[in-house]
Amino acid sequence: MIKVEHLSKKYGDLTVLKDISTEIKKGEVVSIIGPSGTGKSTFLRCLNLLDQPTSGSISIDGEDILDKKTNAAKIRQKMNMVFQSFNLFSHLSVLENLTLAPIKLKGISKSEAEKKSMELLRLVGLAEKADSYPDELSGGQKQRVAIARCLAMEPEIILFDEPTSALDPTMVSEVLSVIRRLAKEGMTMAIVTHEMAFARDVSNRVFYMDQGLIYEEGSPEQIFDAPQKERTKAFINRIRNLTFTIQSQDYDLYALNAEVELFCEKQFLAKKLRDNLLLIIEELLLIYKPYLSNIKLVLTVAYSEKTEVLELKCEADGKPFNFLESNSLPDEIGLNLIKSFSSKINYISENNKNIFNIVIKK
Repeated sequence: MIKVEHLSKKYGDLTVLKDISTEIKKGEVVSIIGPSGTGKSTFLRCLNLLDQPTSGSISIDGEDILDKKTNAAKIRQKMNMVFQSFNLFSHLSVLENLTLAPIKLKGISKSEAEKKSMELLRLVGLAEKADSYPDELSGGQKQRVAIARCLAMEPEIILFDEPTSALDPTMVSEVLSVIRRLAKEGMTMAIVTHEMAFARDVSNRVFYMDQGLIYEEGSPEQIFDAPQKERTKAFINRIRNLTFTIQSQDYDLYALNAEVELFCEKQFLAKKLRDNLLLIIEELLLIYKPYLSNIKLVLTVAYSEKTEVLELKCEADGKPFNFLESNSLPDEIGLNLIKSFSSKINYISENNKNIFNIVIKK
């Protein structure tokens, strides 16, 4: 139904979308997730021609909507959009907000438009608010009216741009319930959202966008349970990182420890977990100290809010060297301490790097 090829969008020297190619099929619900500022909303606005793409092509049912001969107003009727800020006309009643576009743009009679609009207000649970004005409604009610207004144009596709981001938490569920109902009825939808549980529940596919790209896409199960790429994993698991690079035997252990302690405090980690991490870092540095004049050592502390797992990743340049199995360490006690304060240690050697992933024991 929607086919996007090599879509790019620039604002001056800033590239917001980079060579995006994808398809959305009829009846499919695609959720678009990712960090703020990665082009998610711009992607929707380009699909709806609210923003003009810099290059690439967009086809709806085989029609190139970027062709200069294409009627943009008709495209927006076929592919309507619901915004995070509602965009209701404050001087019109709820019913008038719904009937305005069908009367003006589709030539429907006032009585027919009102009949259809009341059906839609019943669909979203707001028929009793038909004569109210937007300022008399809650945020959740305004967004449900906005959805009903969108449906009044009988679109084949609905684009949702963070439909719950402006709402109080108590109002989010009432809006998501309406979107779930539309999904069950087979409406084609693309939804930019920060509601991860909702995205998992309602979607056929999920796009994870990062740095202007669809960085990874797949089924909800794949993206949320088994993401394949590092940035996706970090976003889904809400991983916080702290990285150190050490290239000298004269490293500042006190400054390093202070940064680690501050990182742990920000994540509200237990004192025992923090102490175990600090001890492992100190012992690792002692193991590698004889080699630090010739290699680069990178230590990354990573904490996952989702799994509540604290990990230490240690990367060292050079030929394969697994100190876990080494018989030439000057201090076996240090190695035993690392093992005793870790719940899991994995070692791999790749691209001339020795990589240890150490899960800190709670």
